Amino acid sequence: MSLIRWDPFGDVDTLFNRMAPANFANWPRFSMEGNGKKIAWAPSADISETDKEYLIRAELPAVKKEDVQVTFDDGMITIKGERKQQKDEKNEKYHRTESFYGSFERCFSLPENVNADTIRCESKDGILTVHIPKTEVSKQKAKQITVQ
Repeated sequence: MSLIRWDPFGDVDTLFNRMAPANFANWPRFSMEGNGKKIAWAPSADISETDKEYLIRAELPAVKKEDVQVTFDDGMITIKGERKQQKDEKNEKYHRTESFYGSFERCFSLPENVNADTIRCESKDGILTVHIPKTEVSKQKAKQITVQ
């Protein structure tokens, strides 16, 4: 049996995501941190499955692999890191900036049939791919319990 973490606003999030435009949930948000407003962003991720593994592909353009940390704990895989802003040239004048910088964190719950010891990651062309191998889950037979 698997325990599921209770999320009191999970149903509200599901309803909102159904009604909102595509990818609206990944839009940057303002958060109050430190002395002023800071834009919080999260990379978009695709989750897929093959016969042998689950795959998480996160878009991390301009993020060095040294600035990314992937951890697995208590059935959750967490991808966090930071996209650092390049130093501004003193004689360079920006007219528009559409890229987002700063720290990010994404958490994904995993099913029971994963082999945590052999999870591996690779980064190529701005895409972080997390390979999560599957294991066999033994199915228990139904057992008759007598009522006393």
